[in-house]
Amino acid sequence: MRIRNLFALFFSIVMLAQSGCDADSRNEGKNREIGTVSEDTILPTPEEKKIVIQDDIVLKKDLQYDQYTLEDEYPYQDTVRKFQWEKIKKEIARLENAITDGGSWGVLSNYKNKNGEAPTIQDFVRNDYGLVSDQHGVERYQSVPLYGMEGDTTLVRYGRDGWLVKINGSDTTDFLSVTGVSIEGTYLLPRKYLIPWGDSVRFNKVVAVDVTNQHITTLEKKGETWHILSMNPATSGVHKPPHAHETPVGIFAIQEKKEKMYYMKDGTSEIAGYAPYASRFTNGAYIHGVPVQYPRKNIIEYSPSLGTTPRSHMCVRNASSHAKFVYEWATVRQSVVIVID
Repeated sequence: MRIRNLFALFFSIVMLAQSGCDADSRNEGKNREIGTVSEDTILPTPEEKKIVIQDDIVLKKDLQYDQYTLEDEYPYQDTVRKFQWEKIKKEIARLENAITDGGSWGVLSNYKNKNGEAPTIQDFVRNDYGLVSDQHGVERYQSVPLYGMEGDTTLVRYGRDGWLVKINGSDTTDFLSVTGVSIEGTYLLPRKYLIPWGDSVRFNKVVAVDVTNQHITTLEKKGETWHILSMNPATSGVHKPPHAHETPVGIFAIQEKKEKMYYMKDGTSEIAGYAPYASRFTNGAYIHGVPVQYPRKNIIEYSPSLGTTPRSHMCVRNASSHAKFVYEWATVRQSVVIVID
């Protein structure tokens, strides 16, 4: 009798132990299914966002417009001119970092003061044209007032029409906080001076203008490579008060396009002629073809002044067929103009 009881007790102990093992095995499986992390598990660290530098930008020649094409380096009078690819890559890298950062894009807008003349800034400068400018050389006319973030509505500088910014949000019903892409810093600006473009914008087309070497190139990103589509002579704006302005350096959005951009005789409201295939990027500055002066009406394809010295009224002239190429290829909300010196 005693032996039978001992056997029963031993059998119960074995079954209990087996039951415990099965339970541990089931729990282990369950833990694996729901991703329970043990003390010994090594978690992967999140990847840090890679900052793109100019050496990361890959360029490849893939000419889609092959008329009047310039070499990387070419003779001009008693000097040698060249395409400053490293400068262009540096500005493209800045643009790519802004795209990677995400956020909502906006474009500063005050063409012809359509949203109201900006207030006069303290310590202003009166420039060679007799116009008020800030300490950075940006004129009050056609510009956007940018205020400090301290909330005391101190006007700290002017922003050029066409500059790109990221919209941070609304501080009040009348003002927005923006961070510059075309410039450094964060500012407040009145809502009426901003065109919001949303968070889905991806700039993959670049028109690069070199005001020192007087040429223009177009680039498009395909995959991880920026393809060079054209390399052409151009003529930028000349500093010639009171009417002709130099083309400003910086990054601008292409905002609108006109098949014919009519221009006035200096100092009058009389139409003097038109420029074909015009793409506007800041104030009254367009990339366009050779100007046609009335009474002539037909498009002029080329001018021997292209690629020589600045002589335009802020605009960037090129061969009319190249201006048409830019006009048809460079879409609004996908394209920027990078002006370097």
